[in-house]
Amino acid sequence: MMKEDFAIILEYLPNGYPMEKKMIPLAQAVGENNLVLLELVPRRGVALEIGEKVYIGEGKRDKIYYILGRLQREKLTEAAKEQLKEFVGSIIKNKEKEYVDFFNKSEAINKRVHQIELLPGLGKKHMNEILKQREEKEFESFEDMKKRVANLPDPEKAIEKRIIQELTTFERYNLFVR
Repeated sequence: MMKEDFAIILEYLPNGYPMEKKMIPLAQAVGENNLVLLELVPRRGVALEIGEKVYIGEGKRDKIYYILGRLQREKLTEAAKEQLKEFVGSIIKNKEKEYVDFFNKSEAINKRVHQIELLPGLGKKHMNEILKQREEKEFESFEDMKKRVANLPDPEKAIEKRIIQELTTFERYNLFVR
């Protein structure tokens, strides 16, 4: 797994968590590449903006003092969850080819469950149609998928919902989040 170099700020808590004694500023963030939820401690005197992209890689960091660690999903604030939806939506748009490839290359997890079926709104019928269509010709875009698979729920939204699910709840199988 690649290390994260950048994270997107989901929530900035200048006084830390209200119920905890430590009053250190904290930021809830998501890693840009691996979609890892992180808790960051900003440098003294630095205020972070929601949606801001900050450097968290090796070497000198201008705004982040250190990475406290992974953010437990239970600690995600409501505001952070909202930001997460926006961020995930934009990531899917920016990496459409990668996510379309998921539909072209996904496979069965076991005899009963296929990866495609784990996407919200997609069942066996959609899965079978997607498998049939991709054998004829790989999908080139989400638009292409919508044209070729009858009554397909928006594949972009399905992936977005699945990623949010994987980040905010416990899932037996993760498709997109490590």
